[in-house]
Amino acid sequence: MTPVHFSFTSAFILGLMGLAFHRTHLLSALLCLEGMMLSLFIALSLWALQMEATGYSVAPMLLLAFSACEASAGLALLVATARTHGTDHLQSLNLLQC
Repeated sequence: MTPVHFSFTSAFILGLMGLAFHRTHLLSALLCLEGMMLSLFIALSLWALQMEATGYSVAPMLLLAFSACEASAGLALLVATARTHGTDHLQSLNLLQC
C-alpha cells in the first residue's frame, strides 16, 4: 500500500470512527460525514488520473454533487432541529415522538 492510499484510507477510517463513537452533536456527525466524502472524492479523483481515461473523470464530479446535496440536507436538518428542540444534541432527538 502506497503512502497516498494509506493516508486516504486512514482519513476515511478516522471519519467513520468519529461518526461511530463521537455521537453527541449533530454538527460533529455532519463534519465526520463531510470528511469521509472529501477523502473519497480525492481518492476517486486520483484513481481517475492514474487510469488516464476520460470516462472515469465523471465519477468524482458526480460524487461531489451528491456530497453537496448531502451537506445541504444535513444543514437543513440541523437548522430544523435547532429550531424545534433548541439544541443539536443527538440524545434529545427521539424518533418515537415524531
